[in-house]
Amino acid sequence: MSTATRITPGLDGAPTDVDVVVIGLGITGTGVALDAVTRGLSVLAVDAHDLAFGTSRWSSKLVHGGLRYLAQLQFGVAHESAVERGILMERTAPHLTHPLSMLIPLGSVTSRRQAVLTGAGLLGGDVLRRAAGTSSAILPRPRRLPAVEALQLAPLRTAGLRGALVTWDGQLEDDARLVANVARTAAAYGAHVRTRARVLTASGTEVELRDELTGETTAVTARTVINATGVWAGDLVPEVTLRPSRGTHLVLRGSSIPGLHTAVFAPIPGTTGRFINVLPQPDGTIYIGLTDEPVDGEVPDVPEPSEPEIGFLLDVASAAFAQPLHRSDVIGAYAGLRPLLSSGDGSGMTSDLSRRHAVLTSTTGVITIVGGKLTTYRRMAEDAVDAAVDAAGFDAGPCRTAELPLLGAAPRPRLAELEEPARLVRRYGTDARLVLDDARAVSKLGDDELLAPIAEGVPVTLAELIFGVTHEGAADVDDLLDRRTRVGLIATDRALAVPAAARALRIVAAVR
Repeated sequence: MSTATRITPGLDGAPTDVDVVVIGLGITGTGVALDAVTRGLSVLAVDAHDLAFGTSRWSSKLVHGGLRYLAQLQFGVAHESAVERGILMERTAPHLTHPLSMLIPLGSVTSRRQAVLTGAGLLGGDVLRRAAGTSSAILPRPRRLPAVEALQLAPLRTAGLRGALVTWDGQLEDDARLVANVARTAAAYGAHVRTRARVLTASGTEVELRDELTGETTAVTARTVINATGVWAGDLVPEVTLRPSRGTHLVLRGSSIPGLHTAVFAPIPGTTGRFINVLPQPDGTIYIGLTDEPVDGEVPDVPEPSEPEIGFLLDVASAAFAQPLHRSDVIGAYAGLRPLLSSGDGSGMTSDLSRRHAVLTSTTGVITIVGGKLTTYRRMAEDAVDAAVDAAGFDAGPCRTAELPLLGAAPRPRLAELEEPARLVRRYGTDARLVLDDARAVSKLGDDELLAPIAEGVPVTLAELIFGVTHEGAADVDDLLDRRTRVGLIATDRALAVPAAARALRIVAAVR
């Protein structure tokens, strides 16, 4: 494994004959690249834009154990989610994941029957955890709390409060950071990972690419082509029929809900088993989500939340807390499109469509992986590469990714012993030292400048931005602020951070 390999914008020097071309550098595409290259195959993975440009950066940042799917009686999907959650949290990415307690208030909008059903669902989720082999030391068993104890964890509305149910799930440091980490791991094993490389045409054995930096086109031959473009999959393979749904989240300052020490699942009035999530984040913000709205027409590059969705989320969240939330509390909002497979029933609903993924082969031989969700990306990638190996007759090794730690991964006790700054350890694990050493070598600056927040109220450091350019393929300010870090989720913070991002790009350019 070569740690010198880098993610590169553009196609300069890219191979033109490989075993596998992977189209799309979201979590699924990067997962496919890592799976294929660690089986001994040569890989070129490309994206027209950047790492995590699409749906992969617009999630709830959760590593789900399948509780929602259990409630919908999708037992296979629920079990798969629990298994993959355990793999991420215990083996492949403990540095980017952590346990998150989740409180479900039992108040006036939750009948006693609903409370019993919800409690039974949580116990079912714990059965999934045990079946997946995930330790209760990482994800404790669910339990019921009296009202007084629940109020110590969250400033809930006290009127009619009978107590709360608490369970545990996994939370990511950041979804786009996971994508960057998987991509960098794939590159370290020898995959060629290229951003700003648009696919113009594709068949099962050839793709025509355009370098978005130079405008030059290149033909690449391959023994198999895997389409992992999510909601855009049908643009490359017209046979694929998707029913995208939009999930919207709000971003609030932590001060908007003072005293919030746990995630809160706020029940949606008039429904059974449906909630919105109020999720405290490692950077001190709070996300509230999410909606599930059908989307028709052309798929936009960057989806936009609607005002009705924002109002809905605020209303439901406000009903759970002692102090109401207002539109002025919303400092940012984002929306992502789920690439759901069409059920073919003509229904306008997407909330009940299965999150199961599928591997499809087009008439031209392109293998498409669609559906699914972030938590199960590794299994989706495994299934796609299995199909490619069978179709092309590769002499390839078995899938290794269930036991393969991502770069920076280590057991939690070892991570706790690292002496590097806590923020770097949270985001890079054992590579925190590499991030800092790289920034020192490239910039010749002292640690006080490299590790200071880049602006007031913006905890991102210059060291992270420099590493985003040197090791993670960031080509411009947008890459740095909207995907390598998530400053771009808050417009006012983004404006403050632009000078630091531009400075990082200049620093690296000066030594190249």
